[in-house]
Amino acid sequence: MPIIRIENAEDPRLAPYISIRERDLTGRADGRFIVEGKVTLGILAERSRFDIESVFIGESRVEPLSETLAKLPPSVPVYVAPQAVMDEVAGFAIHRGVLACAKKGPALPLADLVLNETVLVLNDISNHDNVGAAFRNAAAFGVGGVLLDERSCDPLYRKSIRVSAGSALWLPFRHGGTGEDHISALEDAGFDIWAMTPSLEAEALHAVPAGKKTAILLGAEGPGLPRALIDRCRPVRIAMAPGFDSINVATAGAVALAHLYTTR
Repeated sequence: MPIIRIENAEDPRLAPYISIRERDLTGRADGRFIVEGKVTLGILAERSRFDIESVFIGESRVEPLSETLAKLPPSVPVYVAPQAVMDEVAGFAIHRGVLACAKKGPALPLADLVLNETVLVLNDISNHDNVGAAFRNAAAFGVGGVLLDERSCDPLYRKSIRVSAGSALWLPFRHGGTGEDHISALEDAGFDIWAMTPSLEAEALHAVPAGKKTAILLGAEGPGLPRALIDRCRPVRIAMAPGFDSINVATAGAVALAHLYTTR
C-alpha cells in the first residue's frame, strides 16, 4: 500500500479528517465516516462492508500496524504524520494515533433486512453509547440485522463504532424511516414483534417462547416506546426486583436477545 508522509496539517489530502469532533456532531453531508482505533481499523480492513477511502496514522504506529495495513486494498493511501500534526488536523489529541475514512454507500433495502430470522429495532435511541452497545449485543447473540428509525443516532459515528466493538462496520442495518414503517414491514414479513416495556401488564420475558421470526423493539431511555407502537406489537417485560422497573436500554436488549438466543 502507498505510505504517504505528511508534514503539514493543511495538506488538502487530509480534508476528511479536519475538526472531526465538530463535523461528527453536525453530521457529515458527504457520505463519509471516520473510524478510530486499532481494533476497528482491523475490522474495517478485514470484515467491513464499507469502502475504505484512506487511513491516517501517527508515525509511531506504522510498524505496530504493519500486518493490518498489509490487508488494505492496494489503492487505499496511508497518510503518516507526526502526532502533533494529527492532533492539529483532528482538533483534539488523537491518543490512539489511528484514524481511517470510509464511505457509507447506498442504504440497505428494508426488504433485505426483514429476510433475517432475528432483527433488533431501535426507536428514538439518541445516545451514541447505547446505539454502539446495542450493536455489540446484536452481534453477540446472532442478530441478522438492525433497524434504526430516523430519530436514532448514526451507528457510524466514531464512538458508536468503537462501543460496538466494530460490529457496526459489518452487521447489516438500515437507518431511517419511522417506527411505524418498521413495524409494518416486519408484520408483512411474518415477524413476532416484542415491544420491550416495564408495564406489569406485559408478558414476562422468561415465559415468552421464541418464534421462527422475532424482532425485538427498544425505545428511548426514560419515556420508552410510544403507546401506539406497543399496541401494534407483543408487549414483553423483564422481571425485576420490587420497586425497580427499568434498566439501561442496551442492557435490556442484551437480556431479551440472550433469552431469544438460548431458547431457539
